[in-house]
Amino acid sequence: MSGQGAEAVGGAFRVDGQWAVVTGARTGIGRAAALALARAGANVVLWGRDRAGLAEVAAEVRALGRECDTVGADLTDPAAVESAAGDLAARRRIDLLVNNAGIISRGPAAEVSLTQWRQVLDVNLDAAFLLSRCFGTAMLARGTGRIVNIASLLSFQGGLNVASYTASKHGIAGLTKALATEWAGAGVGVNAIAPGYIATANTAALRADPDRNRAISARIPAGRWGDPADLAGAVVFLCSPAAAYVHGHVLVVDGGWMAR
Repeated sequence: MSGQGAEAVGGAFRVDGQWAVVTGARTGIGRAAALALARAGANVVLWGRDRAGLAEVAAEVRALGRECDTVGADLTDPAAVESAAGDLAARRRIDLLVNNAGIISRGPAAEVSLTQWRQVLDVNLDAAFLLSRCFGTAMLARGTGRIVNIASLLSFQGGLNVASYTASKHGIAGLTKALATEWAGAGVGVNAIAPGYIATANTAALRADPDRNRAISARIPAGRWGDPADLAGAVVFLCSPAAAYVHGHVLVVDGGWMAR
């Protein structure tokens, strides 16, 4: 490829000057996504339960030469989500949204309380819908924007003792396709990433269980658990002009798990 052609391709993966919202940005996949977008040129709004916990990541974003803002709002509270998102949308043009925040509740389905079930869906599915609706409305009016939802391998499989999480991630895959069907023609891209087994707080219990850890590791063709940074390229791609004709796709990043 000529130098000019390579430069054109490289530029397609840039998001310079755009503002991105990343939920659950304090650690894990959210932190990796925020930093990846900052490296690709975006300014970043970090969304977490409280702003104090986001200070370290905010400093990392600013050290990359980008602007950074923070939002502290509990995603289990729909009124708080809508209020915080509305305030943010009124003062900033949000071009990119990464619905990453997620929680998990482990236990046999027969023993899961409705409160436990509801809390997981509030964070993993309802908040993603509310934020997509809030920021997506402005994207539709402008005729441009990108939304990336974080799905899971359990968007395709049943899992074990994680009924609420599995239901929420199947829902994320469905929401992604539904929004893409409605919004692609208006210039708004909606896609998802389905991470495999990634070393985060949500998988700490699995990694601490020698038998489960061994069984999971043996089934991953890549031979290791993923790191949050392994998702950085997929996030930037789906937010960038390089993915302009990608709509309603659930991109699996799993070390080969689903291929086996």
